[in-house]
Amino acid sequence: MKSSPTLHAAWSRCRCRFSVLFSYATSPCQRLESTSFLGRDVWIKRDDLLHAEVSGNKFRKLKYPLLALQERRPTLVTMGGPWSNHLHALAYAGALGGWPTIGLVRGAAEQDSATLDDCRHLGMQIQFVSRDEYRQLRDEPQAWRRHITDADDSHVWLPEGGSAPAALRGVAELVDELPFIPEVIMVACGTGATLAGILAGLQGRGRVIGIAVLKNAGYLHQEIARLLQEAGYPAYQNYELITDAHHGGYGKAPPELRQFCREFSQEFEIPIEPVYTGKLFHALRNLQQAHAFSADERVLAVHTGGMQGARGFVD
Repeated sequence: MKSSPTLHAAWSRCRCRFSVLFSYATSPCQRLESTSFLGRDVWIKRDDLLHAEVSGNKFRKLKYPLLALQERRPTLVTMGGPWSNHLHALAYAGALGGWPTIGLVRGAAEQDSATLDDCRHLGMQIQFVSRDEYRQLRDEPQAWRRHITDADDSHVWLPEGGSAPAALRGVAELVDELPFIPEVIMVACGTGATLAGILAGLQGRGRVIGIAVLKNAGYLHQEIARLLQEAGYPAYQNYELITDAHHGGYGKAPPELRQFCREFSQEFEIPIEPVYTGKLFHALRNLQQAHAFSADERVLAVHTGGMQGARGFVD
């Protein structure tokens, strides 16, 4: 059945607005000078400034997977926690593109959040799943279909965090925007896709230090290798993963870390939060103070955004 001219025009307007979303200017690099970093210059790639709602690495990871769907009218299905930056970003992008979205959320209805309220307001259908079901969604490529009663070819699955192989291309563009190629790039790691994308962009230059924000993150080595391979990139090894700077695990924010986030934000007027960027910059400070970098190494940290999730922490 052919769509009516009115529906076709509305769809065209949605596609236009959606295309504009990913035509935003590149994010700036900012140099920090502080005694906290032993007087050393530290650069920050301010991806938190890419877009107000589709923030930071979510902007980059969603860019090409969603642009590839522009000619379709899919229902987007994904997964995340109650404060997920990925859910929030996808709900906004889906609303802009006129696409239905479904979020499979870890936990129970009583674990509601401001993030999920935003997602519902943007039209995302929220379905809660148990922790066992959530693990199955991670481990089984087709497990999501069990939660969608009418799942068919019009439904498109996007993995947790938007961490599909196609996401690496958007992250790799970050490197092309840099005014120089630093000897060291540091980034917070949840799924490993952002780190893998940076490796793809560097093409073997420099080295990347990933700060794992969750416990027992050694498996991220396999995830990074898998993403690079499936996206068609070489098996780059110029990175290291720090797995003991998680401050108790994913979403954990002890008082020391919260205090660090407050002091950092006040000193530099750059907002950070305790789930990702707080752990990144805390680890960077500790590495600097331990003289982990040589004098001629330029260090750049990637601010991956996600400030909406900070609403889950009220001091």
